[in-house]
Amino acid sequence: MNVTNFDSTKNFLQQILKDASTGDMQLPDFQRGWVWDDEHIKSLIASISQSFPIGAVMTLENGGEDVRFKPRPIEGTDPSLRNKDPATLILDGQQRLTSLFQSLMADKPVDTRDAKGKKVRRWYYLDMKKCLEKDADREEAVVSVPEDKLLKTFRGEVTHDLSSPENQYKNDMFPLRVIFNSREWEYEYNKYWQHDADKRILCSDFYDKVIKYFENYQIPVIKLDKNTPKEAVCLVFEKVNTGGVSLTVFELLTASFAADNFQLRENWSTHEEHLKKEYPVLHDVQSDHFLQALTLLATKERSSGVMISCKRRDILRLTLEEYKDWADRVQEGFIKAARFLHELKIFKAKDLPYRPQVVSMAAILAALGSEADTAGARQKIARWYWCGVFGEMYSSSTDTLLARDLPEVTAWVRGSADEPTTIRDANFQPNRLLTLRTRNSAAYKGVHALLMREGSRDFLTGRSIVDEHIFFDDTIDIHHIFPQTWCKKQEIESDIFNIIINKTALSASTNRKIGGQAPSSYLKKLQQEADINTAQMYEILESHRIPAHALQEDDFGEFFKIRGEKLLQAIESAMGKNIPRENDLFSLGMSVENYNDGPRDWEDQ
Repeated sequence: MNVTNFDSTKNFLQQILKDASTGDMQLPDFQRGWVWDDEHIKSLIASISQSFPIGAVMTLENGGEDVRFKPRPIEGTDPSLRNKDPATLILDGQQRLTSLFQSLMADKPVDTRDAKGKKVRRWYYLDMKKCLEKDADREEAVVSVPEDKLLKTFRGEVTHDLSSPENQYKNDMFPLRVIFNSREWEYEYNKYWQHDADKRILCSDFYDKVIKYFENYQIPVIKLDKNTPKEAVCLVFEKVNTGGVSLTVFELLTASFAADNFQLRENWSTHEEHLKKEYPVLHDVQSDHFLQALTLLATKERSSGVMISCKRRDILRLTLEEYKDWADRVQEGFIKAARFLHELKIFKAKDLPYRPQVVSMAAILAALGSEADTAGARQKIARWYWCGVFGEMYSSSTDTLLARDLPEVTAWVRGSADEPTTIRDANFQPNRLLTLRTRNSAAYKGVHALLMREGSRDFLTGRSIVDEHIFFDDTIDIHHIFPQTWCKKQEIESDIFNIIINKTALSASTNRKIGGQAPSSYLKKLQQEADINTAQMYEILESHRIPAHALQEDDFGEFFKIRGEKLLQAIESAMGKNIPRENDLFSLGMSVENYNDGPRDWEDQ
């Protein structure tokens, strides 16, 4: 951000709160609700009463061409202020200023929460005597009183009744709501005490040593001018936000579009319902993913020379017209992506190798339209997808890859360009198979899907997972071929028997029947129950690329060696690339630990 976009100064607290009360200072609508509890409010009041610093406030001048946010008044102000156009928006300081406005300026109790999180309404007072006690804890002098202004013991006995001005005078309790207009209260206080000398001194000292601190209190204010770019406002807000929850680009764009009376959140909810209602594979698609795909397409369509991108700054530059133009087509792109993933036998969000690659696929399919429906186009897109998965291309720098894949894949499908970079650069190392143990790895999920795509059939039912109905009805998941219990008894290390080579897709009921038995034992029982012959059982095992004879002989070493090679062949076929081999890579005589220093179960990005 250019230094000319901001200024630093100090403003009187009283003037800041007055601006809030008139609506001249409001919040951008992306700000979250006010959440401070009773203890935070008392601590804040105590700090100001001693002229301690409470931190700076950051504001944004309203009315910029690039930054137009729907404003909303500070909570506790007059609701009619929603119709007023503010001069300034608060970026940082919402919690502090709202707490101070409600406790010092509003003529009604503060809506807050107690230590247990229960909603309560409180008035705030200063115990005049405690405020002036030397070395006293100032926070103890800030008194939080229930809405009825009665302080009670846990037995319900009233200890202080502050429900009338006379009772406030009697108990030397100063109401904070008159802190900036205290003269009348002070006059009535002295009048109540018949101008008693000691009380006049107490009142005078309280004014000099407490009230004046409020009247003269100034807060450092960093002012961003109206020409500050929208992405800079987002970045600044995230840097200064102390609430523990990062601002999303969706929230910022929501506030921007709201200035044009367009409710982005409601619009997204409609798209979200269409995407997730029928397609569990899209369950994890969020608003930001939708905006990424839309921004890719919008930047691609703009005039030549504009770089295709979906970085945060590019999303923030989306116009409302671009959003409206592309939103329905992006929804259709995600639906087409879900159906394409179903063809690849990926049905659930947890089985997606990379979520960002779905964003890319949705944009590609939206851009291609009906051109993506031919057999040749789908073969190309599938090859691109598997190269992205097994090349683990989407493990980092996803924004860059998304922007590159959209033009390259669409041009390749249309026959106007060579293979995309993702295909050319994809490389699968054979020893990577020896590190795939959990779903945290994209390649692990990829192998699982490949086997189902090739028509792997359940050991007991013999049914192939040809559509999502069988997948969900039979509760298909990844299970061990040589059961864990059996492997442990044979003293096979878990780092070996938990590798994807020893796993495959089976129904939950079949897996329960397998239990911890030796393969030769459970195969015999399953064959009898399924009423099939040995040749048919062998066909089922081959559909999983499992060497049947190794299971019949309970030969884990032979099984491991042959199936490892068969899985490599499946990956080669999907990627359309040859994978160089190493001698005896899958022989248990080789040390599997030799490959454990490499990447293990990389996290899904």
